Amino acid sequence: MAQAPLTLSDLASSLGVPKSSLSRVCAVLIERGWLVRNREGRFDLGTRAFGMSARAAEFPLVRAFRASAAELLTAHNETTCLAVLDMEDSMFIDLEETSHPVRLVTQVGSRTPAFASASGRVILADRAPQVVAAQYAGRTLVTPTGRRLRGVAELLEILEHVRGDGYAENNGETADGLYTVSVPIRNAANAVLAALTMCIPTSRMTPARRERLIKEMLEAGQRLSAAVPWLAAWNGTRAETRELVPR
Repeated sequence: MAQAPLTLSDLASSLGVPKSSLSRVCAVLIERGWLVRNREGRFDLGTRAFGMSARAAEFPLVRAFRASAAELLTAHNETTCLAVLDMEDSMFIDLEETSHPVRLVTQVGSRTPAFASASGRVILADRAPQVVAAQYAGRTLVTPTGRRLRGVAELLEILEHVRGDGYAENNGETADGLYTVSVPIRNAANAVLAALTMCIPTSRMTPARRERLIKEMLEAGQRLSAAVPWLAAWNGTRAETRELVPR
């Protein structure tokens, strides 16, 4: 899709297939996260295609993220990331790094278990508790730094707090000495599209800074949400969407 975003007619003409058949194929690709459909009804590459195209920096969510990340970097100079849920992992699809020499070493494509990370918990908190319980039932939940959760019961408690607070925090569960805070990015249907995350060494955190940071992250999450209200929310664990543009 080098010339994306494209209309259905554009795609049908380029591929030489009937529009009726292609429409059904595109619907499946949207549901599985490979395509998105914008407010004009044009098709573009979706989250799962990230990294497979030289146009990755042009993805609507990434463009919106970079504007917010620039503001957050100016204010805090800490690594800021955009994450989505892919299967059972939280995956970074874009990031802007701090200039501090002591920082989280990460990259686009880095993954952490969703149940353990702040970004993953923000996205999981948008799922019905019974869905999360079924997904993790009977499993041993140990974070990358070795903290063992009290099974699904503790995970559901954590997610309930995330829903109530509107953000997720994480102290040393994905990396020793690392504090992270994540806020949801939502579409017009109030479904979570992705998570906006900031990663800070605990040595640079203070109570006063935490309070300011959470406030500004929540505001940034709202601005990001306002920039992409038409995007469909792809649930990477169940391949579901709530699409806002009629087919």
